[in-house]
Amino acid sequence: MLSSLLLFPALALASPSYLGSRELASRAMGDSVEMVASTWFAGWHASTQDNPVFGLNDLSWEKYTSVVYSFAITTDDDAHVALEDSDATLLTQFVSLAHKNSVEARLAVGGWGGSQSYSYAVGSAANRTAFANSLLALQSKYNLDGFDFDWEYPGLQGIGCNVVNPDDTANFLTFLKQLRATPKGANLTLSAAVSVKPFADGTGSPSTDVSGFASVLDFIEIMNYDVFGSWTDTVGPNAPLNDTCAPAHDQIGSAVSAVNAWTAAGIPAHQIVLGVASYGHSFTVSNQNALTSSGALALYPPFDKSNPPPGDSWNNQGGPDQCGVQQPAGGEYEFWGLVQNGFLQANGSVAPGMDHIFDECSQTDFVYNPKSQIMVAYDSAQAFAAKGDFIVNTGLRGFSMWEAGGDSKDILLDSIRSATGFDGDDESEPPCSTETSKTPVAEPGSLATGSSTPSPLALASSAAPSLYHSLSLSYTGFSCIVILLLSSLCIL
Repeated sequence: MLSSLLLFPALALASPSYLGSRELASRAMGDSVEMVASTWFAGWHASTQDNPVFGLNDLSWEKYTSVVYSFAITTDDDAHVALEDSDATLLTQFVSLAHKNSVEARLAVGGWGGSQSYSYAVGSAANRTAFANSLLALQSKYNLDGFDFDWEYPGLQGIGCNVVNPDDTANFLTFLKQLRATPKGANLTLSAAVSVKPFADGTGSPSTDVSGFASVLDFIEIMNYDVFGSWTDTVGPNAPLNDTCAPAHDQIGSAVSAVNAWTAAGIPAHQIVLGVASYGHSFTVSNQNALTSSGALALYPPFDKSNPPPGDSWNNQGGPDQCGVQQPAGGEYEFWGLVQNGFLQANGSVAPGMDHIFDECSQTDFVYNPKSQIMVAYDSAQAFAAKGDFIVNTGLRGFSMWEAGGDSKDILLDSIRSATGFDGDDESEPPCSTETSKTPVAEPGSLATGSSTPSPLALASSAAPSLYHSLSLSYTGFSCIVILLLSSLCIL
């Protein structure tokens, strides 16, 4: 009896790897929750007008637990949720295929270009009721398993013409409670795609307490991408794993700082899914600025804002946005686009003639074509594996990739699935090891040298001890306790 009493709580607090590849220990409750391997499916890329087309049958359904169809949009027409005609047809097929493959089918509402009326939809009791009824009608019509609320952003301006109210965050929470209180809403999977900072409070600053959302959302997906781009002063990582090791002026967001902020504000780690990017941002950088005197690739160089690169064939080539404001070309390259445009080889490795550097701080790849003078910040398989390790070591719920069609031959997807344990239970690494790897580091603003410093995960543990260090050591400790207790049972 004594051994059973000792063993049960220890097992409940063990690291994810000891609970199976798709379960995560809930340390507070002693139970487990299903790990998430998710992606967003952009319906517009299934159109025959796109080149290349990425349709429903191109999805590797068996590699996901959940797929989110993007997007339904908010409207000011009685807080109605709208779908394009093509989406309405495709959504039926989407749900059918998802369920055929035992995958959860959810619908994203909003997005960068579809959040104009979110504030209106939750701004009054009447509107909240209409908004909830519109969503539940969609759920019934298409047999959806849930919704992903992609409001960009509560209490803050997004694209430029969104309705914004200081009470947006409070009203959003009130709406979610109302939706959850309905018989159908109680059983739906509800998530929110969020910024790297917690929802804004009434003053526009990040809220210090968003714990109420933890009781009504199954999880949040931190959109840890678009951190650097054409709007920043220098080239930088699109989706940095860590920025606490970067120069102060380049610390504008990362997975480490975002998870720290959201957990400090009241969202448990096991209710956080890390958003990962299958695309990169490009910049026009002169040879003089891109390359050091030794010929190595520099980090955080200045770029020519007046000459944005074209990006790949999926990239927005510029024009008026939803607000009627003229926008330049986006300059994005999907992972397959980097292959198609000669930056990478078919297996994801750097193509001959390209300059490349891997930034150990942000765990980001930078590739540069000295002839076209285009530099792209992107995530390779190595970067995705590092994010998978981070997910496991911090006890996060899983990952969600924007977007499904951006990958090439599942190179990125397979990497993060393997790192997070979805491809089987590989216990080859000693669970009690606390050793940190040491690799050559490319210091921000300099070339990569042979200097040796701790890995970004080790740097995160020292720079963000309130989250990363405590969780990683806790999981290691719990794993060791389990092993020691099992050993003692054999003796008893």
